[in-house]
Amino acid sequence: MKPWGIWLAGVLVAALAVGCTSEPAPDQAAAAPAHLAAPPAATASAPAARTIPAVLTVEHEVDVLAEHDGEVIELAADEGSKAETGSVLARLDDRQVEAGLEQARADLKISEYNVQYNEAELHANQARLERAQLMYKEGLGSKADLDTAEFMAKGSTYDLESWKANVEKHRAEVKSLEIEMQKTRVRAPFAGVVSRRYVRQGDVVSKGTKCFRLSQLSPLLVEFQVPETDARKPAVDQPVRGTLLSDPNRAFDARITRVSPVVDAASGSYDVTAALVNPAPELKPGMAVRIAWAPSSPPRP
Repeated sequence: MKPWGIWLAGVLVAALAVGCTSEPAPDQAAAAPAHLAAPPAATASAPAARTIPAVLTVEHEVDVLAEHDGEVIELAADEGSKAETGSVLARLDDRQVEAGLEQARADLKISEYNVQYNEAELHANQARLERAQLMYKEGLGSKADLDTAEFMAKGSTYDLESWKANVEKHRAEVKSLEIEMQKTRVRAPFAGVVSRRYVRQGDVVSKGTKCFRLSQLSPLLVEFQVPETDARKPAVDQPVRGTLLSDPNRAFDARITRVSPVVDAASGSYDVTAALVNPAPELKPGMAVRIAWAPSSPPRP
């Protein structure tokens, strides 16, 4: 072969070699920059669920206040004690009220005795009046005797009415002091458990002083807020799920019991209340929780 033919054959072989090696190896293609890779196919996904912070609560939880001034002379309940409706939690010094009550009862008894005496006296004076009227009619008595008998009968009537009024007055005093006596007892307004005690034996309290905090342990509730703009609207009996803030693995179920008809202007949300379904014993009022609330999915195009 001529020299120029040999040179041309070499050029052709080199060109074929470059063409065969220009395609990248599989592992090199995998290492290509991400922004160069083809974008993944678009998929429709549901909106991400939001978590709403909330606190476990109960329908009834109040601070029980003293209704009377006095020294705490007895504590009948402590933190953790269970109480029935009307049960005594503490007793205040009631000696002064008791003394006034005894005096009022004695005055009432005297008034009742005087009513009985005046009823008998009125009966006797009315009999005298009848005799005086008969004697005057028969001409055996004077007009003066008749006038005296009428005066005595009327006087007895007025005395009797006066003592009857005294009886009602003293009965009212007794009832008022009995109410005051009841106020020296700090009582549970509903059945629950004492979650906090504010007073000690020997403390001198005044009317309105906080003595105990009473909590109703069931039903256990959770209150949270849902944005008014959310397309998914809560409804009564709708299930919700929550977790403890301290331990996200501890979940609980609840059902909506109440939805507020009013939107809070400051937050643009409205209150929702749900009752826990068979809550675990370790769940207590005041625990911080999170409620999972998934907005409704947008309609498919």
